[in-house]
Amino acid sequence: MAKPFHLTIARIGENIFDDEAVKLELPGTEGMMTVLANHEPFISELSMGEARFEAVDGKSYHVPVRDGGMVEISNNQATVLL
Repeated sequence: MAKPFHLTIARIGENIFDDEAVKLELPGTEGMMTVLANHEPFISELSMGEARFEAVDGKSYHVPVRDGGMVEISNNQATVLL
């Protein structure tokens, strides 16, 4: 099984996901990016598209990224603000 990391996805006034995940795919301004456990720290702007992630229980989720956003990766956690 893949190693987990903590993932938080939120919009203003709405917490979409706040739990452990094993994979995150996001639409970056220069193309799709994939985040796994212990990823190198970075901050990036997001483009319109779809965030896809897999929770530790094996469920896959899809979240529309309508107006772009930001992602911060550090200390084995990812925070996505839409």
